[in-house]
Amino acid sequence: MEQIGKFIFLVGIGLTVLGLLLTFFDKLPFNLGRLPGDIYIKRDNFVFYFPITTSILISIILSLLLIIISKISK
Repeated sequence: MEQIGKFIFLVGIGLTVLGLLLTFFDKLPFNLGRLPGDIYIKRDNFVFYFPITTSILISIILSLLLIIISKISK
């Protein structure tokens, strides 16, 4: 039971931090979703956007967060 409580507490802290980042998103020095390396093609009648750099960055952040949570919960 104690481990479940720690996990729920950590998830709550993570969601709070994520919420604060999203709230103050305009004040960040970079624009997530428009990073260098994101593919953006605009033609006459066609727009293609593939945020590859943004996807890699989010994957790294989530992986680190999950590693930290697993280390703390042990």
